[in-house]
Amino acid sequence: MKTYTKQSLIEALIEIRDQGWIPTRRRNNDGGVGNTLEDLLGIEENNLPIPNAAEWELKAQKKDTTSLITLFHMEPSPRAYRFVPAILLPEFGWEHQEAGRRYPKGEKSFRQTINASGFSNRGFIAKVDRKERKVLIDFDPSKIVGKDHPEWTRSVSHKILDPKPYWGFDDLYHKAGTKLHNCFFVNAESKRINGTLHFHYQDIYMLKKFDLDKFIGAIESGNVYIDFDARTGHNHGTKFRLKRESLINLYADIKRY
Repeated sequence: MKTYTKQSLIEALIEIRDQGWIPTRRRNNDGGVGNTLEDLLGIEENNLPIPNAAEWELKAQKKDTTSLITLFHMEPSPRAYRFVPAILLPEFGWEHQEAGRRYPKGEKSFRQTINASGFSNRGFIAKVDRKERKVLIDFDPSKIVGKDHPEWTRSVSHKILDPKPYWGFDDLYHKAGTKLHNCFFVNAESKRINGTLHFHYQDIYMLKKFDLDKFIGAIESGNVYIDFDARTGHNHGTKFRLKRESLINLYADIKRY
């Protein structure tokens, strides 16, 4: 695996940008843009080999995608509760659409993308409690929208989410500060040429000094999303995600190439 200095990595990214349209090296999905860039750089996934420097993250995304950028995975507290598989799934989950077919009969699902700007259609919301210094998930059955899941709505109409899953500010600071303190972020155009997906890597940003206060503010304003993706047989992990344009604003030092 290659070793880079910050300067040599910038030069390598500029060289890749100057190559123009490059065929994908991976499956044709949103993740392919990052995987292809890693292959071009000769590095392992999520591992930027820059010696004698703070850890750096490399992120890339297609300009035309509406997909959110995953910042990190982090399960909620209290950790002893194993909150997602022990409480959210059995108490607030719903029948998985593949239950009795791909998965066993009775398989439940809890897939929700939640932020602080409003309640989800199933009545969940993220809240920032600055006094207690935590981000928590709350539930209000009166906020359930639509008539697509009447049986589930009846089953949870009397329920209160207590205790509430949460992430302490200090834990979030440690996770985000370790994972995202410095970041190279690259935007790419995409199109198909002779049926093959190609990327043109364009805007290159070097982002330094992740601002933890701005991160909490972004959660509070609804720009950060908390994504649960669990079923009875497997918890895919809880992710903190955000829109591309919001990532750059979380750093104190921004340089574009």
